[in-house]
Amino acid sequence: MDEKKLREHIVNLKRAIDKKEPPSTIVTMLKALEREDAPTEDVLRATKAGQHIGKLRHNSEVPEEVRAEAKKVVDKWKQAVQQKKPSKGVMAPTRTSTPSQTASPVPPPTPSNNKPYEGDIEKRDFRKTDNVRYNVTDSTTRNNCMGLMYNGLAYMCTDSVETVTAKATEVEAAAFKHFGGENAEYRAKMRSLFQNLKVKSNKELRRRVMSGEITAIEFIKMSQDELKSQEHKERDKAYEKENINNAQVAQPEKSISDALTCGKCGQKKVSYTQAQTRSADEPMTTFCECLACGNRWKFS
Repeated sequence: MDEKKLREHIVNLKRAIDKKEPPSTIVTMLKALEREDAPTEDVLRATKAGQHIGKLRHNSEVPEEVRAEAKKVVDKWKQAVQQKKPSKGVMAPTRTSTPSQTASPVPPPTPSNNKPYEGDIEKRDFRKTDNVRYNVTDSTTRNNCMGLMYNGLAYMCTDSVETVTAKATEVEAAAFKHFGGENAEYRAKMRSLFQNLKVKSNKELRRRVMSGEITAIEFIKMSQDELKSQEHKERDKAYEKENINNAQVAQPEKSISDALTCGKCGQKKVSYTQAQTRSADEPMTTFCECLACGNRWKFS
């Protein structure tokens, strides 16, 4: 994990703590951090990330589940740093050239999930193509919603698997808190956000959420109109204008007659209009409506 990515995680974590987010949200964010590739010692020194996480680990006022997860993160980082340091007191063996000795093959580099995505960005899927396993919480519903959000944010996006995973986790945690759990409102909102993100023309919404221009809490509070793409908004505006124009077209004036009798209720309160619906030499069609019962009929 590079310095920029780690700083982003720490900023989001500090913001959540300052806002007194529930322990489940903090744990979710720490788990997302734990899944990332361990940063180098230089990156840890530059960001002071170990100090920030260490405060959670040693603070007795912090809930036990948060302290436990913070410990896992720090332990993982320590182990990674130690593995990269040369063993003390052990000298590297001198390499001698022997004709019969063949060089050992260099193992291929471990693929990093923090590289820009190079596959088909239109078919990205957290299970099928990106191999993301959401087991952040004990709830299948929440884990599936994180996956759904991942698919929406990753659509037509070249951001790395780690970057999209962190953002999807953050959005789900914000929705879970805002709607008070796994209720119908929470599930409906997650589906709505996903559907709007998957609109191909809605690339600006995806970009603004991924960049942080729209925060997770702002995103889950957006109305249906706010979520629409500019193209969709312009299309709705055109439909609205067309409907207004149609409503302003002059309608034929209705006349009221007591010579016509409603066949349904027998009343003689009948309004009617006439229109030429067939050829000019044919009689006009009379459209009738009973003002008493609403019955409608026509005759020529």
